[in-house]
Amino acid sequence: MASQGEAAGAKPAAHERERERETWLVRHPAEWRQVGIVGAYLGLMGLMYFVPAWRHPLPFALTCLLSFLNAVVIHNHMHRGIFHSQRLNLIWRSVLSFGALYPASANVPAHNLVHHHFADDGQPDWADPSHVAFRWHLLNLIHFPNIAGPNTFAGVGRWAQVTKQQGFVRQYTTELVVAFGLTGAALLYDFWGALLFIALPQLYGARCILRINLIQHDATDPSSEYNHSRNFVGRWFNWIMCNNGYHTIHHNRAGLHWTELAEAHRREVAPHIEPRLDEPSMVLYLLRTFMLPRRRPVMRARDGGEAEQAARAERRAAAEQQAAREQSGPEGAAA
Repeated sequence: MASQGEAAGAKPAAHERERERETWLVRHPAEWRQVGIVGAYLGLMGLMYFVPAWRHPLPFALTCLLSFLNAVVIHNHMHRGIFHSQRLNLIWRSVLSFGALYPASANVPAHNLVHHHFADDGQPDWADPSHVAFRWHLLNLIHFPNIAGPNTFAGVGRWAQVTKQQGFVRQYTTELVVAFGLTGAALLYDFWGALLFIALPQLYGARCILRINLIQHDATDPSSEYNHSRNFVGRWFNWIMCNNGYHTIHHNRAGLHWTELAEAHRREVAPHIEPRLDEPSMVLYLLRTFMLPRRRPVMRARDGGEAEQAARAERRAAAEQQAAREQSGPEGAAA
């Protein structure tokens, strides 16, 4: 299992920090891909809003895809901040929050702390696949965000009240004001343009990233060291997704930078995981699992034993420490 240094949110090793200092503005050269994704998304959304000639189905479909990738960037950024500057990382959270129409900081308790351990103090993950139970599995995929979204934001509220982290509340509120304030201003200026070409793409990405929880964890074994997640290992898919198809190794060693996940998956996960959980194509998996008439795959779960629970508690403790550092402000430790 992962050591505390490799746990969710753990700081990079000393040699990694030294390498990061050699880059300009961003911590890793590959981060420019993520900056480019968000820039293209916001730019295309702005073109459709301000230039009626761009209001066509193809730019709209591309904007929705980029909205989903904006949510992927949120996930990566909340594990390992993109920029050297903590202040710039916090500003970037607000930019990403506008793109997703929800505060990016919600990922700290909802994803980094709860989801990575599949439980909230013994209760199911707020985005656990078991929250939906239609016999026709496609309905579960469609309906899942309607359950996971409210669960998540209710859980975030409880976590904020219990932990009383003022830095988190301040940053979360800032992101909320930016996301809804800018969207509201756009709606006031051009209601139909903003509704169709800003709000709809925002909501598409936010709802699709919630569906990924169902796709990656349905019919897996959350107590297993390797079989708790489904992976999508296509090369081009992972280039576009910034390696977010490699989910098992990300759970086990969330401190790894996303550029390292493919090699770590091949080395540490592939020899041990059940072959059915390494899917070559997400498109084929979605067609086979949700579109063809078939019953839902069976969720297999068991008690992981004391060793697994101890390792999970160790990873959670490290993640909580990093979550506190994330909210410590520009003079605090790097995100």
